[in-house]
Amino acid sequence: MPDMKKKYNAEIRGALQTKLGLKNVMQIPKLEKIVISTGIGSDAERDAFTEAKKHIAAMTGQQPVITKARKNVSNFKLRVGMPVGVMVTLRGNRMYEFLDRFVHNAMPRVRDFRGIPKTGFDGVGNYNLGVSDVSVFTEVDTDKLKYPLGVNLTFVTTAKDDVAARELLKMLEVPFEE
Repeated sequence: MPDMKKKYNAEIRGALQTKLGLKNVMQIPKLEKIVISTGIGSDAERDAFTEAKKHIAAMTGQQPVITKARKNVSNFKLRVGMPVGVMVTLRGNRMYEFLDRFVHNAMPRVRDFRGIPKTGFDGVGNYNLGVSDVSVFTEVDTDKLKYPLGVNLTFVTTAKDDVAARELLKMLEVPFEE
């Protein structure tokens, strides 16, 4: 069992229940999944998708899927079914392992890091964060990075509002800016 999951079960659940004043243990917010995605674009070369898949697989330990366009957009010369991005959904132990590596290894490697912004909450307890360069992850080999690649991280929680979600992520050691 990952350390972050042990910490959640042992310490964070009880602390969240008392801090938020919840009576039922089923109301305690928890992290449901983490979605890592990147958009590559319709005019990108074919090997950009394979490289993005390779780097995201190295970051997450799980094979990503190529996302395809759902509708035509003539201004972008985009047709239904054309590949436009790469994504992976992490749940369970892999999710907690990725969160641990993200918080303790990747974020401290960002230059002039003062914390992640508090403005990424969507109103229903989910948090979105953009990482402009995947080279902050130790698993990605920077020498083999041909195309610039940024990723979007979405932390999906069972919290009903942003206050509970922010409290959960703070207790999971996600470094928010002051």
